[in-house]
Amino acid sequence: MKRIHIMMMSLLLLAGCAQGQSKDYAPAKLPAVKPGEAVATFAGGCFWALEEGMNQLKGVREVISGYAGGTVKNPTYEQVGTDRTGHAESVQVYYDPKVISYSQLLDAFFAGHDPTTLNRQGPDVGRDYRSVAFYRTPEEKAEIQAAIKRTNESKHYANPVVTEVTPLTVFYPAENYHQNYFALNPDQPYIRSVSLPKVEKLRKAMAGHLKNNTSLTMNE
Repeated sequence: MKRIHIMMMSLLLLAGCAQGQSKDYAPAKLPAVKPGEAVATFAGGCFWALEEGMNQLKGVREVISGYAGGTVKNPTYEQVGTDRTGHAESVQVYYDPKVISYSQLLDAFFAGHDPTTLNRQGPDVGRDYRSVAFYRTPEEKAEIQAAIKRTNESKHYANPVVTEVTPLTVFYPAENYHQNYFALNPDQPYIRSVSLPKVEKLRKAMAGHLKNNTSLTMNE
């Protein structure tokens, strides 16, 4: 990803050279919402890990990586990376609330990233990496606030949650090459060193709600 330590950036550049010819820069298409289905939107750092983590949950049909919280229409990855559009790297989750509740998705969200670091996730720095829970209804807003209170009271993190609680205005899908990136690029250095630990952290917290209970292991 961008704006990271020099050594990590060098590794990413080497990995990117091998994939540059096959990147599909067209924006992904958003799936139609099925009857009885609900949609949730979160931002928690690089969307590669959060997309994969949410996809691991029972009741989740599809997760799309994209951009939300900004002012520029149809932004590109490069534009968002300048930190001038206001967007955060986000995921949109299509799920069955009869199988997994919004409250449980929030538990997964707060477990799958560090919600206590302002405008930063590990080596990634900038408002495009900020932690945001976007709500569509007053009920969702109340559930987010309850989840923040629950997370703070658990003392799981040494510092208080700084996650923004923001109404969703519009979600723009990211380019096709970002979709399902974690699963398609298991040997990419950033995936192995940064994304994988975050996904495993989410899986551990949501052990009773996983589609597959087998631990993830990247190829050596």
